[in-house]
Amino acid sequence: MSLYFVVNGPGPTTAAQAPVTTGTAIKTMLQVRAVKSLFIKEWGISFDGIAAATPIRCELLSTGTVFATVVAHTDADITIVRSKGMAAAAAAAGLTLSTTGTGYSASAEGTVTATDMFDVQFVSPTNQYVKQFPLGTEPEIAIGDSLRIRVTAAAAVNAYAYMLIEI
Repeated sequence: MSLYFVVNGPGPTTAAQAPVTTGTAIKTMLQVRAVKSLFIKEWGISFDGIAAATPIRCELLSTGTVFATVVAHTDADITIVRSKGMAAAAAAAGLTLSTTGTGYSASAEGTVTATDMFDVQFVSPTNQYVKQFPLGTEPEIAIGDSLRIRVTAAAAVNAYAYMLIEI
């Protein structure tokens, strides 16, 4: 199995990783879609707010086969952390890289009717949160389902969100 680091933005080059605004309505910060089963090893989110205020609702969840419309990732945006044998690009390993697949900063959420919640937190806009799942308890996402980090903020701040996933 291969391990990938996926973040809510394009891969950095000569500039630092660009954060994405939360906005003030529910927003998918990062979405992953796979054509193979995947396991969530770790996820995290951090905010750049300058004043303590109403906490931001942060969710790690699956919305089944309902996908947000996102900015599509490319293979260059996703880091191969570990791969058995030769390093496989994310698309070759089983991630769907498209505006209704693996990407970030949703412009539309889709009509979500059911969810599987894997973690939910209130996080201060001046803080961060990291969750590493203990070995053997990592959530498994079914083939073709949507895995999302979603936030709802009272006031817009910038965020970094990431997932460490195994395919």
